[in-house]
Amino acid sequence: MPIFLLISRHSPENCPMFNEKAKKVFLEYSSKIPAIMKKYGGKMLGVYGVHTEHLTVSIIEAPSLEAFQKASMEPEILALNEYESYEVKLAYSGEDAMKMLKAK
Repeated sequence: MPIFLLISRHSPENCPMFNEKAKKVFLEYSSKIPAIMKKYGGKMLGVYGVHTEHLTVSIIEAPSLEAFQKASMEPEILALNEYESYEVKLAYSGEDAMKMLKAK
C-alpha cells in the first residue's frame, strides 16, 4: 500500500498553540482523522512535529493516490488550509526498497 508523507507548515501567528481559531480547527481535525482515514481505506502511521519550525510530518498509508486525494477533500481537512501549507511526497518503506534491490 502506498505511503504518503504529508509535510505541513504554518506561520507563527497561525500556530495552534497561540491562535485560538487555528487551535479549534486543529482539534476538530485531530478528532476526525482516524474515521476519515478508515473511510478511505487508509490509516495514519505517525505524526511528528518540529515545534520550533512550525513543521509537522504525517505518515499516511492509503490504498491509492485517489483515496488519499478524496480523504484530503473532507471538510475537516480542508479547514486546515486556512492555517497550513502542504507538500505531499509518495514514499516507500525500507522493506520495499530491499525488495526492489533484490529483484534486479
